[in-house]
Amino acid sequence: MAPIRRFPHLPDAGLLVGRIVLGVVFVAHGWQKLTDVGHAGVTQMFKGMGIPLPSVAAAFATWVELLGGVALILGLLVPLAGLLLAADMAGALWFAHIDKGLFAAEGGYELVLVLGAMALLLACTGAGRFSADAVLWGRRSRTAAPERETAGV
Repeated sequence: MAPIRRFPHLPDAGLLVGRIVLGVVFVAHGWQKLTDVGHAGVTQMFKGMGIPLPSVAAAFATWVELLGGVALILGLLVPLAGLLLAADMAGALWFAHIDKGLFAAEGGYELVLVLGAMALLLACTGAGRFSADAVLWGRRSRTAAPERETAGV
């Protein structure tokens, strides 16, 4: 028997707040790559870090952060967006931050670790009921399918 929840929408409200905050951070980073640095600048930066296929990686990072962040804010395709963003942060962790220690102030990995973990969390939990995913695909009906007759019973 499932426990009775006093505030059944509270987990969904938490997912909404988390998605929006995380989405805003990713949009800001993607927008910065797109407008402030540009594709050529990001490619050059990635090449200097020894990232394989730097031009492809630059396009991936820019667009996954920008569009994935928008998807999180809207609650649209959240499991897919979460996985792509977690993969993006895994690359940032491995290629740019792992050897600089924990603290972001020293170029460390604390920010990418938290961003990646939260993106993975959303990939696993989904967007919650306050999302485009819930509106488009809804929740499955809780009524059981009609039972079929079995032969010989």
